[in-house]
Amino acid sequence: MMGSVFGFLWLLAGFLRGVSGQGVYAPPTVRIVHSAQACHVEEERYSERVYTIREGGTLELQCLITGHPRPQIGWTKTAGGASERQGDSSLFNDTLRIENINRHQGGRYYCKAENGLGSPAIRSIRVDVYYLDEPQISVHHSVGETKEHFYFERTVFLRCVANSNPPVHYSWRRGRDLLTQSSDTGVEIYEPLFTQGETKILKLKNLRPQDYADYTCIASIRSVCGIRDKSAHFRLDNRTAPPSIKLLMDDPLVVNPGETLTLVCVASAGDPPPTLSWMKHGEEELPQRGVSSGGTLTVPAVTTDDGGIYICEAFNNVGNPAKKSVSVLVRGLRKGRFWITPDPYHNDDNIQIGREVKISCQVEATPPEELQFSWLKNGRPLRSSERMVITHTDADVSPGTTNLDIIDLKFTDFGTYTCVASLRSGGSPDISIDVNISSTTVPPELSVPRGRSHLITQEGDTVDLQCLVSGKPKPIILWSRVEEGGATAATMAESYDGVLRINNVSRDMSGAYRCHTSQYNGFNVKPRQALITLVVQYPPVVEPVSMEIRQALGRAFSLTCRLLRAHPARLLHYEWKLGSRLLTVGELSEQSDDTVYHVRALNREGYGEYTCDITNEAGAGRCSFMVTGKAYAPEFYYDTYGALWQNRPRVYGFKLQWTQMDPGGVDRVLAYRLGIRQVGQSRWWEQEIPIEGTVHKGELLTYNLTELVTPESYLVRLTPITRYGEGDATERIITYRAPVNPHLRQFQCGFEDEALCLFTQDKSDEFDWTRHSSTTRDTKYTSNTGPSADHSGSKQGFFMYIETSRPRLQGDKARLFSPTFDLDNKSNSPPYCLTFYYHMYGKHIGTLNVFLRLKGSTVTDTSVWSLSGNQGNRWRQATVNIHPSSAFQIVMEGVRGSGVEGDIAIDDVTIEEGECKDPPPNNLRSLAPPSSPPIWQLFFTLCLALIGQQR
Repeated sequence: MMGSVFGFLWLLAGFLRGVSGQGVYAPPTVRIVHSAQACHVEEERYSERVYTIREGGTLELQCLITGHPRPQIGWTKTAGGASERQGDSSLFNDTLRIENINRHQGGRYYCKAENGLGSPAIRSIRVDVYYLDEPQISVHHSVGETKEHFYFERTVFLRCVANSNPPVHYSWRRGRDLLTQSSDTGVEIYEPLFTQGETKILKLKNLRPQDYADYTCIASIRSVCGIRDKSAHFRLDNRTAPPSIKLLMDDPLVVNPGETLTLVCVASAGDPPPTLSWMKHGEEELPQRGVSSGGTLTVPAVTTDDGGIYICEAFNNVGNPAKKSVSVLVRGLRKGRFWITPDPYHNDDNIQIGREVKISCQVEATPPEELQFSWLKNGRPLRSSERMVITHTDADVSPGTTNLDIIDLKFTDFGTYTCVASLRSGGSPDISIDVNISSTTVPPELSVPRGRSHLITQEGDTVDLQCLVSGKPKPIILWSRVEEGGATAATMAESYDGVLRINNVSRDMSGAYRCHTSQYNGFNVKPRQALITLVVQYPPVVEPVSMEIRQALGRAFSLTCRLLRAHPARLLHYEWKLGSRLLTVGELSEQSDDTVYHVRALNREGYGEYTCDITNEAGAGRCSFMVTGKAYAPEFYYDTYGALWQNRPRVYGFKLQWTQMDPGGVDRVLAYRLGIRQVGQSRWWEQEIPIEGTVHKGELLTYNLTELVTPESYLVRLTPITRYGEGDATERIITYRAPVNPHLRQFQCGFEDEALCLFTQDKSDEFDWTRHSSTTRDTKYTSNTGPSADHSGSKQGFFMYIETSRPRLQGDKARLFSPTFDLDNKSNSPPYCLTFYYHMYGKHIGTLNVFLRLKGSTVTDTSVWSLSGNQGNRWRQATVNIHPSSAFQIVMEGVRGSGVEGDIAIDDVTIEEGECKDPPPNNLRSLAPPSSPPIWQLFFTLCLALIGQQR
C-alpha cells in the first residue's frame, strides 16, 4: 500500500520549464574548503592560503564547484617545479584525502575544474606539514696554542641538530640549570650563519672541571599543532673521546667462491662506546645473504658479485665517524677469448708456410696477480723456444693476455694449440681454449645470400636477416642498426649462425642493418661487413577510427575518411558500406588524402554503421561512423538553490533540474523517462514525462520529486525520447542531508513527534536534552524542579529538558540544534522572530543560552538570548529578533547548575518571518530565510484529498 501511495504521489509531482537569456550554461567556478583537522589556516590573502597540518594527520580538501554542465575536477600538486597528479580527473572526484600525511607531501595543491565553457577554473592552497624529529647531539673539541702565554686551551663544542618545520628553537641545560649567554662566562651559545634555524652550538671555552656534567638539548617548535618538545642528552667527562677502529683481517682479503666471508671490525677507542656498522662502497645495501651484527659481517656462499670494497664505520657522536675499508676479492676466471694474427709484415690475411703467425689468449682473473697461463700442442706441454715464443702481459694488467708467436711456420707446426688459464692458489676451475692451425685455417669472408640484401615484410610478421660467413675458425657475427647519416648504433645482438631474427616487426624497424665479424674468437684482421635493408609495409592509418554522428531525419550530411600514412602509399583503394550493403568504391589519387561520402536526406534506413576501408598491399585501414538519431544525454543541474526541502520528519522532497545536451542535433524530444530507485534496492519506479513544444539549448527543465523517505539516498535516471526512440540516459544520486527549508515562512515545533521536528543533539557536548512527558516518570526524577506538564498544561504533551541528576557536574552543557534554514539568495534578508517557552524552576538552576549559528564559508555562533537562575514554577515565553545573513540554525544550550534541583525545560519553538510584535528587553540580536510556499505543498494537499476520496 505504501508503495502504491508513493507512486501515486510521485506521478502528481510538478513539472516546470523555464528559459532565461542564454540558458543556465555557465563556466566553472572553484572554491577550496578544508576539514577541521588543520592546525591553522591563513585566510588573509585568498590566493595565498596556507593550510597547516601535523605530520601523520589526515589531509582533506574539498573542491566546491559551480557551473553547467557539471565540471570535471582534477587535483594536482606542484612542489619544486614538478607537477604530480593526485588521482585521475573524475566527475565527482571533488575531495582530496591523504591519510597519515608525511612531510614530503606538503606543497601547493591545485584544484582544476573545466566543463568546456570559457577557461578552466583553478584554485590553490599551500599545505604546510609540521613535524619535529628527535634532536641529535654531536661533540667536537679543538686544542689551540697561544704562543705568547705558552699555554694550551681546550675548547669543546656541543652541537644540537633537529629536523623540523617550522624552524626549531633550542635551549641547553647543564644538569637542571638552564644555560644562557650571560649565565656563565665560560659558555657561549650561538647559531652558525650557514645553518641558521637548524642547529644550536654550545661552546665550552677552556674546559673547566664543572663543565664535566650531563647536558640536555631541548628542541621546541612552541607546541604548534600540539607537537611536544623533544630532548637529547649527553654525558661529558674526562674520558669523552672520538671513535677509533681496527680491522681484524688482511687487506685485500681473497676468498674462494662458495666460502663464507667474515669481516671483523673492532673499536679500539672512543667514549661513549661507538656503534659499528658495515656498508658496501657504491651500493645502498649489503648482500641479501649478509648478516651484520655489531662489527662483524658474515656473507655465506660468496659469489664474484660479492667482491668489492667494504667499509666499517664507527659513530659515537663525538668528533667525526671513524672509517676503514677492506677490498674483498672473490677468486674467479671469466671471459676467455682468442684471436689469430697473420704475419704483420706482409699485406696478407692468410696463414702461409714460412711466415709468422701469432695466437693470442685473453682471460679476466681475480685477483689478477694469481693468473698463470700454460700452452699445449696436441695435448702435450709446450715450452717457449726460438721458433715458439711464449710471452705474457704483466701480472697487474687486467685482463691478462698470453701470446704464442710461431716463427717461420712449417708443416710440422700444424696442429691444435691449447691455452690453459688457471689461478696460482686454485679456488676456481681452469679455462682451456683450443685453436687449430692447419692448411684449412683461413680468414673469414662475409656475404649476403642472393636476393636477401633488400627485404620487404609486413608489420607484425617475423623476419630473418642473414649474413653468410665462411672461414676457419668461424667468427661470431655482430649485428647493429645503421642510423640516419650512416652512423652505426651500439651492437644490438650477437649471432653464431649469422642470423638475426626479429619477431613482430613494427614500422619503426625499417632501415639498414649491418652485420660484421668480431675481432675475437677468430682472425685478428679488418672486420668483414655487409648491409641489409629492411622495408616494413603496413596498412593505411586513417582517421577517424570511430565516430558517432547524430542526425535528425531528412537532414543532409557528409562523412570524411582521411588517410594519415601508409606504406606503400600508392594504388590505394577505398570502399564505402552501410552495414553489409556496398555504397561506392574508388581509388585515391596521388594528390588526395581523403574520401567523402554524401548523404543528401537521411531516412530511417540510413541509420546504422557506415564504414570506409582504404587498402594497400599490406592491408586495410577502416573509418567507422555510427549514424544514429539517439538524443544526447540530459545534463543534470547541480547548482539548484534549495533543491532539497522538508516539512515533515520522515519524508523529503527534491527539485530535480536539467538541461538537454544539443537538443537541435536530433529530432525533437517528445518525453523523458524518469526512473528512480532507493540506493541498495533493486526495484525501479518509472514514469514518462511528456514534453510540449521544443526544448531549447540551455533551457532549464524542472521536476519535483516528493515523498522521498529520510534518510535514504536515491539513484535517479533520466532518458530522453524522440521519434527515433530512447536516447542516452544519465544518472545522479540524490543524497539526504541536514534539512534546508528555503521556502518556509514559519517553523513550529512542540516536540510531540519522536523525530523532534528534525532537531538534533550535539555530539561534542557533555550530555543530551531529554524528550519527556509528565505521564511517564523517569527513575531519576527529582522533586522541586522541572515542569509538571508541557506549556499547554497537558500531562500527555511532550517537552525537552535537561536532567541534572548524577553523574552530571556543574558546568556540564547540553546543546540542541534546530534544522538548517536557508535564505534563498536574498540580497536583503528579512528579520525573523524566534519564540519559545522555557521552564526554569529549582534552587540549583544554571543557565539557558540561545545561539544563532551562521553557516557560511565558516561556522560562527552568536549569543542572542541568555537567562540564569530560578524563574519560578511556571512556563515563560521568550521572544528574540534574529537577522541571519546566511543559512542558519538555532542552538539551545542548557548549562547545569550547582546541584540536582536544576532541570531546565523548553517547549513550542517557533520561527516566523518578520519582526517580533512585542520583543522583550532581553532580546539581543537577529536572523532570516525562505520565501513563498513551494509548489509541492499544493500537490501534497491535492494528493491527500484524492487519497481520502478513494477511501
